Order: sequence, then C-alpha cells, then structure tokens
Amino acid sequence: MKLAVTFLATIGPTGRFAPAANTVARTSALNMVQQLDLKTGQSQLDTSVVDRFSALPYPDDKVLAEYVWVDAKGECRSKTRTLPVARTEAVDKLPNWNFDGSSTDQAPGDDSEVILRPCRIFKDPFRPRAHGLDNNLVMCDTYTPAGEAIPTNTRAIAAKAFEGKEDEEVWFGLEQEFTPLQPRPTHSPRLAQEPVSQPRSGPYYSSAGPENSFGRAVTDAMYRCCLYAGLEISGTNGEVMPGQQEYQIGPCVGIDAGDQLFMSRYILQRVCEEFQVYCTLHPKPITDEDWNGAGMHTNDSTKSMREAGGLDIIKQAIYKLGAKHKEHIAIYGEGNELRLTGKFETASMDEFSFGVANRGASVRIGRDTEAEEMLGYFEDRKPQFPNADPYLVTGKRSWLPIIMEDIEVS
Repeated sequence: MKLAVTFLATIGPTGRFAPAANTVARTSALNMVQQLDLKTGQSQLDTSVVDRFSALPYPDDKVLAEYVWVDAKGECRSKTRTLPVARTEAVDKLPNWNFDGSSTDQAPGDDSEVILRPCRIFKDPFRPRAHGLDNNLVMCDTYTPAGEAIPTNTRAIAAKAFEGKEDEEVWFGLEQEFTPLQPRPTHSPRLAQEPVSQPRSGPYYSSAGPENSFGRAVTDAMYRCCLYAGLEISGTNGEVMPGQQEYQIGPCVGIDAGDQLFMSRYILQRVCEEFQVYCTLHPKPITDEDWNGAGMHTNDSTKSMREAGGLDIIKQAIYKLGAKHKEHIAIYGEGNELRLTGKFETASMDEFSFGVANRGASVRIGRDTEAEEMLGYFEDRKPQFPNADPYLVTGKRSWLPIIMEDIEVS
C-alpha cells in the first residue's frame, strides 16, 4: 500500500522532499505539491458546522457499514451502505456487495463487477454512536461474480496457506513504520523536519520535545481509533528518521494479522485526511545523507516456540527462512534495494544472517528468548518494507510450524 504514490522519494540538497526520478511521476508529483501548497488545509471545514451534522442521531434500526478492500496496488478503498441491525450482528450475516473493478485496476471495463465478501467486522471510530449500537468497518476480500478469487486477492492465498495449521496457533506481531510529511513549508511547519547532518540515530527515536518529535498527534489519534475499533494494537513509538513513526499490531493468530494490519492502514489514511497531512509507507523516504529507512518487521511465534525447548524450534525455523531467503525477498515488492544495504540497522538483501539482539542481522532473537530457551519468538527484519502485503508476508511463513528434523541446530 502507498499512501503517497508519487511523492515518495528523496530529500535533495536544499532539504526539500523531491519526487521520484521518473519524468512522468516527477511532473505529476510537482503538480500535486503545487496544489497541496495552495489547497491543503483549506478543505478542512468549520468544525462547528461539521459537529452540527455529526450530532444528528442515527435511526435505531439501521447501521452504517463501511466496506473496506485492497485494490490492485495494495491500497485500501472503501464505500458505505446502510443495513438493518440484524444483518450486522455477525460477519456471516453481512451481505456480499460489489464495486466497479475497472476503476481500481481489478477488472476490465466490459466486465467490471467485482464482489466484496465480508471477512471481519470492526467498530467504526469515525462514526461513533450512543446507546450500545455501533457502526462498522468491514474488512472484505474480492471475487468474480462466479465466486473465484480475483488475482489481487492475496487474502485468499494466505487463507489457503494457513489451512490445517490451527493447532500450532501461529502468532504474528507486525511493526508498521510510516512517515507523515507536510509539503507546505510556506504555510505551516513540516511534520518531518528537514534533516541536518548529525548521527543517524540522532534525537528522534522515541523522542520528546518540539525540536525532536513530529507527528505525535497523528500517531496518537490513529492509536486511539484502532483501540476503539477493536484492533490488537500493542504500542507506538517515534522512529529514527525525523518525523518517522511506528505502531505495532499483534499478537494476532494466522490470517487475522493481515486483516488487522490492513484495517489499521485504512484507519491511518482516514486520520491523515482529518489532519490534512501526507503520509508515505515508502521503504526509503530519504536517500540523501545517513538516515534509516522504514520497514514492517515481522515477529513470529508458534505454540511449540512458546513451550520448553522453544529456542531449538526457533533456530530450526530460522534455518528454514535462510533456505528460502531469495524466495521471500521476491514477494516483498520493490524498494528493498534502497533500504537493505547492510547499513542503518539492516542486513544486505543479498545475504542471510541471524543473531541475538543484533539489529544488523536478517533475523533477530531477543535476549529474553535466549535466556529462557522457551516462551519465545523471533523478529524477521530483512524484507518487510512498510508497504508490504501482510497477507503475503504472513501466508508465506505458514510453513514455519513444520519442523525440519534433518537440520542439525547449533
């Protein structure tokens, strides 16, 4: 998913965020920036007017259901429908719906209907209501009218990969990094301060103070919305690059990790609408000077890893990851070559390594896990760039519970 499709990229010598190098993309991005310079913030209506309409009560017998799905580029789309309360009491009672797939690159114009199948219900934090009834956010996947998963339906791929592995209770924790930007330097301060030459870890990581921390209000608002919605969001922190933020989803079991991560990205998009800021999930928003990139590190734990002897199971799983290193790198999309260089707390994408408490390795084992030799997990740091598809990331790892008995662990 890319919240900032063309305005990705680098900081030039002047410190200004520059668009991607592609000429067409650059022209489009420059036009976008010019429009944002003029219009961003003006679209925020008078809050007293907005509040007047928000205060109108909803009918007691109806619920608004916001159907959310993932488009061909991995971005979240949504649309709303009104449903009777009884149809929203469980996910299997929600009706299927459809959308124009020709407008999202998911179907041809002469056969454009794509079916939305509800998979998960969350509370809608953007349309709260009183009296014990909630409007809904509905995570959906996508099918042809004949009932076949369309090619971009990666949830269906992951669901199939998880079949038969329920007994191992595969837990995932996903660390989503993002960078809010404000391309209006003449109108208001940037959320991401223009970097100056200094140590890359600098003052920004988990920082406080107006000179160090940018975007905290965005992250806090997203955090509270996720909690209200019922997502398993387990924390947030400021990251190493100026303005960069992170939040963690999990632990979640199996396919639920992908559902929750995508819904959290949708919520982040909606929060950014409210703040009128521009947000990117690009793996290397700043390529000039010595600044860290962004990622979506993935923490894995199975039932056997959380029991006595779990450390040996973890090492076996890591050996399996190493054996499939190139296969995994291939599904994580474009941009890893900018981030996975062996510098700035990354391992080279061309090599596989692991270590205890080593953030420069492909895979990290925590000190607590090593000490206890049980109750453990490991963190895969290498390929999870921040706009990776969480269904593919977790589904690809569904083989971890199957232990390779012929590997000698040391």
